Amino acid sequence: MKAIQTNQAPAAIGPYSQGIVVNNLFYSSGQIPLTAEGTMVTGDIKVQTQQVFQNLQAVLSEAGASFETVIKATVFIKDMNDFAAVNEVYGKYFNVHKPARSCVEVARLPKDALVEIEVVALVK
Repeated sequence: MKAIQTNQAPAAIGPYSQGIVVNNLFYSSGQIPLTAEGTMVTGDIKVQTQQVFQNLQAVLSEAGASFETVIKATVFIKDMNDFAAVNEVYGKYFNVHKPARSCVEVARLPKDALVEIEVVALVK
């Protein structure tokens, strides 16, 4: 088991890792729209989702994985009315390869984010 840590994504805001590699699988922690410096991105759901994907790209890369090797994504959104807008950004990263996915509306996310995404991916 190997913990993943990169300065290209925000540091964990609690007692957990940015992700863990076990055998040839990478399990990310949920990424919210924090910059690598830890500043919350302001803006609408599309802006926040774009930052989440930048963070995911950084941790996937550090783990030796990529969006093309993602098996499963879980999307947590504060408002299901934002589903189409999240999908618009999501589709830019998963346009050819389409992993399995769940999307759920939640009452609240850390730092009052509008979106949080976690992934499971194969390590190359």
